[in-house]
Amino acid sequence: MPVALSILDQSPVVSGATPRDAIAATIALARRGDALGYSRYWLAEHHALRGLADASPELLLARLTAETTRIRLGSGGVMLPHYAALKVAESFRMLEALAPGRIYLGIGRAPGGTGLVSAALESRDVAAFPQQIADTIDFLDGTTPAGNPFAALTAMPSGRTSPEVWLLGSSDYGAMLAAQLGLPYTLAHFIAGDASELTRAYRAHFRPSVRRTEPRVMIALAAIVASTDAEAEALTWPLALWRMRLLRGMSTPVPSLEETARYPWTPRERHEVEQTRRVIAGSPATVRARIETLVAEHAADEAMIVTITPDYASRLRSYELLADEFAIHASAA
Repeated sequence: MPVALSILDQSPVVSGATPRDAIAATIALARRGDALGYSRYWLAEHHALRGLADASPELLLARLTAETTRIRLGSGGVMLPHYAALKVAESFRMLEALAPGRIYLGIGRAPGGTGLVSAALESRDVAAFPQQIADTIDFLDGTTPAGNPFAALTAMPSGRTSPEVWLLGSSDYGAMLAAQLGLPYTLAHFIAGDASELTRAYRAHFRPSVRRTEPRVMIALAAIVASTDAEAEALTWPLALWRMRLLRGMSTPVPSLEETARYPWTPRERHEVEQTRRVIAGSPATVRARIETLVAEHAADEAMIVTITPDYASRLRSYELLADEFAIHASAA
């Protein structure tokens, strides 16, 4: 079976661009991904980072329902500890009303920012996360148990269809919780690395639920595709510099190729990048081979690709080359 390919967009702010430009680029990429035949378009959630403009995926998804016609739209994800279950359920029921059958809710528990962000958002203790998921699903489906003080509430706008719910993770906690709740699971490979033990554990411990009778796995991969391996490799270094700065507490836009070339890399920094890099980079054939290998190792049903390059043109071209290599256009019909 061909690999189902999807897009994860973090709305990166590149050097010389504004956050508004980043959102415009996301809208343009969603339109193109729809036309190219990608299966899903996933919007991430981060807060108060100068390099990512994706603070409110549910708002941007509403715009994308009018910009696309076929591709399935969702969050990757909503960071649930920041929010009340009813509010999340009603936001995604509204999206479902706008694009019935095309909406899914990816849920995560990471803060998507610093501890200060969590404090400013008045986030809940992550210990409440499993119950928040259950409450959100009950509000989505109208299945809040009798005796629950909120059983009389109906999440609006109600309807016959309900958004698909996925659980995100990069550790054994997320994998086991998804298995326990009987939800499809997405492994953030670009954070966790290969970690095939997590997807194996999820499948081994999966418990069927009302929403899903069998396990389903997606792996989210970072990839950059260019005409040649050398060109793609060069495009990885601005991302590496940006992430290295972020880990050191420096929040900046994604640097340009020129800025990256001027940066005085130390041997220690280069070693750090090489040891922690999770990006698949190369020509279309090179990247396809690696994606197919990872899909097989994880027994994954789908692969979702996040691409951050120093300019929006090369990012768009990367997705176009990947679509051509996998010939996903025909499968979208």
